[in-house]
Amino acid sequence: MNQEPSQRNLSTRDLAAAADPSAAQRAAAEQQAAGRQSMNNRRPEGDELAPLFSPDAANEFRARWNAVQTGFVDDPRQAVRRGDELVAQVMQTLAESFSNERTNLETQLDQRSENSTENLRLALRRYRSFFERLLSV
Repeated sequence: MNQEPSQRNLSTRDLAAAADPSAAQRAAAEQQAAGRQSMNNRRPEGDELAPLFSPDAANEFRARWNAVQTGFVDDPRQAVRRGDELVAQVMQTLAESFSNERTNLETQLDQRSENSTENLRLALRRYRSFFERLLSV
């Protein structure tokens, strides 16, 4: 279980109460790379939505969930607490991923000398993809 110490005690209540601005940079590298690759490989409208997490990240979250579930037998209260913390970490990672993608989109738009209607249309399509992926959860 490779948990960062600063994330170990994060709960869903903490996540809902306040956002940690510095947290948006912690998982950026992996999620940003996975997000870029999935967005670059995205097919035209109407095709399958890209996954929210890279296969490695999803597998790690599943393995950690299995450990939480297994721990229920020995210490149900701690298993519930760890389950809440894991859900909070998944939600935080998801929020960070979307924040990074938004930053990438805005940077790309800012770097272009002209924000043509076509560039803005492509940006809106990417936002729609984020939106649809969230609703498909």
